[in-house]
Amino acid sequence: MTRQTWLAVLVATLGYFVDIYDLILFSVVREASLTDLGYDTQARLRYGVLLLNLQMVGMLLGGLLWGILADRRGRLSVLFASILTYSVANFANGFVESVYGYGVWRFIAGIGLAGELGAGVTLVAELMPPHLRGWGTTIIATIGILGAVAASLVGELFPWRTAYFIGGGMGLMLLVLRIGVSESGLFTRLRQEAHVPLGDFFQIFRRRERFLRYLYAILAGVPIWYVIGILITFAPDLFRGRVEPTPRASQAILYAYIGLSVGDLAAGILSQVLRSRKRPVQLWLAAALALSVAYTLLPLRTPETVYALGLLLGIFSGYWAVLITSAAEQFGTNLRATVATSVPNWIRGSLVLSTLLWQAFQAVLPLHLSAFAAGLVVYGIALWAAMQLRETFGASLEFVEEG
Repeated sequence: MTRQTWLAVLVATLGYFVDIYDLILFSVVREASLTDLGYDTQARLRYGVLLLNLQMVGMLLGGLLWGILADRRGRLSVLFASILTYSVANFANGFVESVYGYGVWRFIAGIGLAGELGAGVTLVAELMPPHLRGWGTTIIATIGILGAVAASLVGELFPWRTAYFIGGGMGLMLLVLRIGVSESGLFTRLRQEAHVPLGDFFQIFRRRERFLRYLYAILAGVPIWYVIGILITFAPDLFRGRVEPTPRASQAILYAYIGLSVGDLAAGILSQVLRSRKRPVQLWLAAALALSVAYTLLPLRTPETVYALGLLLGIFSGYWAVLITSAAEQFGTNLRATVATSVPNWIRGSLVLSTLLWQAFQAVLPLHLSAFAAGLVVYGIALWAAMQLRETFGASLEFVEEG
């Protein structure tokens, strides 16, 4: 572990902290910002889903863009370019005057947010020794996820426009740390081999086995954003009229993300102890399914019980670091950043499909029961995919994808 390696872990961690701050800040200030812009309760729910989906679509596109660039131009350049993009978008969000401008800048922010995690995880995974790799990515996720806690606190303490300005400022300050961070040696050596195609996204689809590796990693992570994007973000809507006083989104997010940080740390430790990437993912998924059923079906009476269940849901949705590390380890150096960047963003972007599924069930079920039904579908598919994941603990990363 050299100084450069530790600095790469630090930059990736702080970058993910600001990434998550911006990603979650919209959920925290959604009601306040749309109310300030003049929209009523029904419009706030409708436009809230729209803006969230625009952000996620931006992340889908950004995941492909940044991943390909990271495999062609380098992990380091993408890490800092993505931070610059979402920092500028954060500032712009603080100046919007209508839902249309809001939508444009959430879309651009989504593109920027798509690159940081995958580039950071790939860089750290390639710089660290195989037996320590899991600790590096666990540090990134455990500390980085606390950016959501910061977003919850800042969103509560400051006007929504100021909260966006703070996020933009943190991102720009982080760019100073670029000095001293070195590029991955694996990538640098590979780039000198002219015969190896770099960042060819369509190469993933040329072999059935390779495509299935990619698909299983995505499907196993979909419930994480079902929990964050539906059960937690829309807690005020799910429990309005059922729990008095109505739970607040900022508090639900705060407790859920504290849980996610604890869960990522615990899953990372368990992965190192069991010497397995698959088993923690499977255990966490099973526990989260049971908790999501309780969250949507139990007759909860107080906001505190909602927050407590949200905290537990967060803990057992905290297998993000282990899953993304597994995805990165499964692919060769010429495709690794493309996969590690696009997989988390396909997972985040899957929230669009989850919300569409949720809305489809609303045609025949109340709001909370439609969320329960959508969850059964999402978790059923994820558990099946998690069983198919390839075990990669301690695997060598010095290989390339051929053909």
